[in-house]
Amino acid sequence: MSSLIWKLNRLRLMGSAEICWRVIQMVEKKASKLGVGLIEKVPAPVLSRPVSGFLASELPVLQLSPLRSAADAILAGRWNVFAMHGADLSFPPQWNRDPKTGTLAPLSLGKQIDYRSEKVVGDIKYLWEPNRHLELVALAQAWKVTGEPRYAEGARTLLQSWFAQCPYPKGVHWTSSLELALRLLNWACAWELLGGLASPLFQGEAGQRFLQQWLAAIYQHCHFIAGYFSRHSSANNHLFGEYMGLFVGSLVWPYWKESEKWQSLAHRGLEEEALKQNTPDGVNREQAVYYQHEVMDMMLLCQLIGLANNAGFSAAYLERLERLADFIATLMDVGGNIPMIGDADDAQMVRLSHEPDWTPYKSLLASCAVLFGRADFKRKAGHFDDKNRWLFGVAGLQQWQALDASASEAPVLAFPEGGYFLLGSAFGTPEEVRMVIDCAPLGYLSIAAHGHADALAFTLSVSGEELLTDPGTYAYHTQKKWRDYFRSTPAHNTVSVDGLDQSEIGGNFMWLKKANARMIAHETNSEVQVFEGEHDGYGRLADPLLHRRRIEFNFHNKCIVVKDILQCTNVHDISVHWQFGDHCVVTVDEGQLQAQGLRSGLRMRCSHGTLDLLRGSDTPPGGWISRRFDEKTPITSAAWRMRVQGTIEIVTHIELMPQASSANSPANY
Repeated sequence: MSSLIWKLNRLRLMGSAEICWRVIQMVEKKASKLGVGLIEKVPAPVLSRPVSGFLASELPVLQLSPLRSAADAILAGRWNVFAMHGADLSFPPQWNRDPKTGTLAPLSLGKQIDYRSEKVVGDIKYLWEPNRHLELVALAQAWKVTGEPRYAEGARTLLQSWFAQCPYPKGVHWTSSLELALRLLNWACAWELLGGLASPLFQGEAGQRFLQQWLAAIYQHCHFIAGYFSRHSSANNHLFGEYMGLFVGSLVWPYWKESEKWQSLAHRGLEEEALKQNTPDGVNREQAVYYQHEVMDMMLLCQLIGLANNAGFSAAYLERLERLADFIATLMDVGGNIPMIGDADDAQMVRLSHEPDWTPYKSLLASCAVLFGRADFKRKAGHFDDKNRWLFGVAGLQQWQALDASASEAPVLAFPEGGYFLLGSAFGTPEEVRMVIDCAPLGYLSIAAHGHADALAFTLSVSGEELLTDPGTYAYHTQKKWRDYFRSTPAHNTVSVDGLDQSEIGGNFMWLKKANARMIAHETNSEVQVFEGEHDGYGRLADPLLHRRRIEFNFHNKCIVVKDILQCTNVHDISVHWQFGDHCVVTVDEGQLQAQGLRSGLRMRCSHGTLDLLRGSDTPPGGWISRRFDEKTPITSAAWRMRVQGTIEIVTHIELMPQASSANSPANY
């Protein structure tokens, strides 16, 4: 029944063109059982076509110890897959067995497998993740820098086992074009690190058989992606990633007559989608910050690989990448925190850095500092990590060192097309106050797959410490209760009406009726900074309700006043929700709440309602944060609840506590 409801909801969000396209896809999938559209025989490659490497030929000093540890763990069969750390999956692993549930996915025709079914495949995220082959790159890196044959032999063993267990076009690893695309990217990095066509792994008769086996799989991957692009309401980051995989595959291995056509198709698609999926002011339209990082990484890698092979991208493409970096730099507080707006799945396109303190956002800003000569990006990044050493080499490090990052921070405060606005003071200093306000669309395209019901929510960071936070994502395909909670309105710092979300969930990656938010005012040049916006998500109720929120930040006394105006006629149950940072200790005294962090704190009171606190609650779900996929830890969540009739203004006062007061407060522990 749940599968039927999902299909009906999905159909509701499709236009006639998409329905026709889906029908054609279904017919093609059925026909593939008869071999229609499949490769009968891989054509012989023409290996004389020249290819240029894209990784640095001259490397600066790297952190060798973490790289060697990562490679040794893989050879010992210890894998890190989301919440599973050092899991014993053997080497090589069973590629079709979900490491989390132990479910063995069927080896039937890939396009016929229902990868959304936990009964059929287990947790598909856990099954797909190792099959992206980021670990292959670690082995190739270790061989490149140490010259120890066991790492190269390990890479060959890993690949040969995958070829044997995952034959084209069978199994769950031949279902999603995005998964094939990411595998191609990692194969491309490993291929170059292992020496390309001149690799010692290809010497002798056995080596040549391995070479032909790998090349055949590469051709099959490219052919598959070219025939199964994500279109219409699915044309989000998946489509961008698919173009990336085809672009990389056709450039790194231009050995077939189709390669030039594939390259042209992918290059054109990347140019179009870079501008289509990202607003001119630098916000990815999926309204999910982690996916913005993923798209940025794809754009960066495609530019570097393309540039090495005379196939770089336009000024408009690069300008859009720079704007995306501006947004990430603006979101990042002085402590390096980024609000976890929207979905996040912890994906990396390729893992070139194994440093224990590595962060994807700072790494990207370091890349963009070098690419665009931006000292402000360098200041935010702080460190030229090993990933950038592999990508840019000694010359890139010298460019990085030449950038003067001593200037003070002057962030962009408004992203009106993307829907995000800042209030705050002393940016980039120990006294910083940074508020990020969400007045954005729910998500991208008709399904808004990765958006959360968080209109008019805001995060608050003081002195580089998150006091009011976004709780993250936690789950995707499984654990529906938690999937729905983490993207719900009550899980965000905004107002819920009648126990409902602002937008209506239609499936794990699908929203039906969607809240529309708009900015009314944003003023940052006076003593009292102001943001005001509204959304119509509760206009769908029998008694339609409009939520307007006005936020006032007094620059001098560090007080925030939040006015929630709810315009309605009849009776409604209202709850004003707040999620406190990981380190906050929350206490209540006579209706006034105090949240004490490690370095800062706040006092909060509300003009109406009764205060409820949750911490690590399963029923009802509440008081959780997820910093990593499939991992959650308790935080304190507060809600002022009330029943109202007719239009009402609810005022929340937030007083920021000075560091000295915070440090000495008896409520600290």
